Amino acid sequence: MAHRDPRDDIRNYLARPGARAMKPQALAKKLGVKKKRMPEFRAALDALIAAGEATMSADGGVVHLTAAPGMVVGVIKRIASGAGFLIPHQPADAAQPVRDVFIAQEDLHDAHTGDEALVKLLKRRRAGGQRCGRVEEVLVRASNHFVGTYFEQNERCWVRVDGNTFTAPILVDDPGAKGAQPDDKVVIEMLRFPTHYRAGEAVLTEVLGPRGEPGVDTLSIIREYELPVEFSEEAHEEARLAAQHFDGERHDDRLDLTRETIVTIDPADARDFDDAISLSREKNGHWKLGVHVADVAHFVPEDSALDRDARIRGTSVYLPQRVIPMIPELISNGLASLQQGKPRYAKSVFIEFDPAGTPLHSSFANSVIQVKRRFAYEEVLPVINDPERHKGRVPAKVRQLLARMHELAMILRQRRRRKGALFLELPEIRVDFDKDGRVIGAHEQHHDESHQIIEEFMLAANIAVATKLSDLDVPFLRRGHGEPNPLKLQAFANFVTALGFKLKNPQSRHELQAIIDQVAGAPLERAVNYSLLRSMKQAEYTAIDTGHYALAEDDYCHFTSPIRRYPDLQVHRLIDQVVTGERQARGPGMEELVRLGKHCSVTERRAADAERDLTKVKLLTYMSERLGEELEAIITGVERFGIFCQGVEIPAEGLIHVSSLPADDFYDFDQTTFSLIGRRTGREFRLGDKLRVKVAHVDVDRRELNFSVVAVSPVNARRRGDSSRRPSDGKQRRGRADGGDRKKGARATKRGRRR
Repeated sequence: MAHRDPRDDIRNYLARPGARAMKPQALAKKLGVKKKRMPEFRAALDALIAAGEATMSADGGVVHLTAAPGMVVGVIKRIASGAGFLIPHQPADAAQPVRDVFIAQEDLHDAHTGDEALVKLLKRRRAGGQRCGRVEEVLVRASNHFVGTYFEQNERCWVRVDGNTFTAPILVDDPGAKGAQPDDKVVIEMLRFPTHYRAGEAVLTEVLGPRGEPGVDTLSIIREYELPVEFSEEAHEEARLAAQHFDGERHDDRLDLTRETIVTIDPADARDFDDAISLSREKNGHWKLGVHVADVAHFVPEDSALDRDARIRGTSVYLPQRVIPMIPELISNGLASLQQGKPRYAKSVFIEFDPAGTPLHSSFANSVIQVKRRFAYEEVLPVINDPERHKGRVPAKVRQLLARMHELAMILRQRRRRKGALFLELPEIRVDFDKDGRVIGAHEQHHDESHQIIEEFMLAANIAVATKLSDLDVPFLRRGHGEPNPLKLQAFANFVTALGFKLKNPQSRHELQAIIDQVAGAPLERAVNYSLLRSMKQAEYTAIDTGHYALAEDDYCHFTSPIRRYPDLQVHRLIDQVVTGERQARGPGMEELVRLGKHCSVTERRAADAERDLTKVKLLTYMSERLGEELEAIITGVERFGIFCQGVEIPAEGLIHVSSLPADDFYDFDQTTFSLIGRRTGREFRLGDKLRVKVAHVDVDRRELNFSVVAVSPVNARRRGDSSRRPSDGKQRRGRADGGDRKKGARATKRGRRR
């Protein structure tokens, strides 16, 4: 590779006809890279990955280059009709996004949702000019294991896989070996993936239990997402040894903060506490904030069994009524958890702010703390708003601390707003249970100022750590959020303009925030916030310095949750070297960081998807017992095939198919106003409108909920001056007959992107 740019050698090798993905070590061997040239090779590979020309899969090895001319690499997404789309990998420096490629059912071969595939572009196009393609090769399977319901038919045994990944049941062989009974939830491993021409075939590997039995739904989601549950015996043994040797009273080499007034603020049902706060005001008006984070790195040495298990998990998974921890509970809920009244080891970040909230200086220390008071979020604002009323229950120093925390947090929040940070309101759905574990409802969880206090201080600590490591020129795992594509922002501008808002410059974060503020608390809030979210890139863990768009920060990482996030633990180890005075902090190289960032991003999304899916399963099970019941709902989405609604009292989202709309009219889709309009009556169904709906159909296994209209509010029933108005694309939908695929769109789009 001497005298040549090694990037060209990598490009040429991987772009040749018939080239398959391979691990970096194998690629280096194929290229004849000598040992002394390996650093140069790794740097070239990192550069290609950073430029978006190559990508590394989550399993830590497979690398593939942007496809040769006429070929596209991306992720498959099947739809209910059996056809699908390829969502291409986007080059980091692309001026505009590569459009999705439509793939007919017969051209998908055995590729399925989530698979990474190589697709050949075909000459034919769909209406509107969309390219069509054909799957040439599946590069990486999303999974080989699936969960479904076992049944028998025509003397054969089948499994209907949960969700809509497969449109037809999968044949299983010899289910009697596992004792499966009809209507059992089971796990299968695919032997032959189904195609348009032949059925899939699998082997049944585990029986989870009768469908609908308590706990089977949770176990089904755990197996569906292949969440690692059991720790190795070596990890348990290391945790036990750590417990035996831990003595919170011995801390000669640590900064002793046990006499300081330090508090934690967490959810009422939190099981682990990994961050605590202290705050003082100096005579010159400056603030001194202390963010004290559980020193998990002290108990989890690098390359130990505990570390290997934590790395595989990547994150803790918080399911309804169950937590799958990243680290054994002896440490995560015990030794490292910052429990009230107990001495605990921490890594402390001290940040000095001027009166206006401008950070002036930061320092770091290995410390020992003792939390004086644990608060649930719900307990904080009453003390802040009426401290005198809580004299007998909350010590004066703690009340004063909470007041200072609130004051500084609001200053920091306003400063970030002026800087251009975005504040989206994205409530999470929480399922409500009775004492016996039965679902009794659900609610949206909104964040008030008590949450904002902690958020601001955690952000400040994360920024301080990232800035320090950047100043030291140390490679580290960042939390990146690249700038959105201008075309997507323009599409968002078109969307909100159609709703009646003005957005002159969608590139301006201040103008975007103004739109968010205008819809706050209004029926359109959810639709606008999620539309903006979908216009932006997904935050990810990366070794590349991309900045954080939504936070308007150049340097950002995750540091404050090492009990539940592996990237935080990795950053802790670097800060430990800073604290102990090592001349040059050393961590993983760029190649390792790229691989780790990819892995941790995948495990984070997997955990979020598992939590969301189990929440949906619990909620749909609750709704399945209420067929025919009526509820108030708000329209959250409008498509040609129908409208999505979310209940007001019970935040379940479902579809009203166009064929279920009032049958006295034909309905046209008006893309310019995102509405369905009755041709005869002028009746409109628009984003944000209220309806009274009835629970019409629930399919828990397919994650589907359908409503039907009971009544519309007066604003929906108004007549337009021109009731014969046609949609912009000239297409129409009738209330009864030609509604298209009833199943299409029955599931809400997967959402939720984390900072």
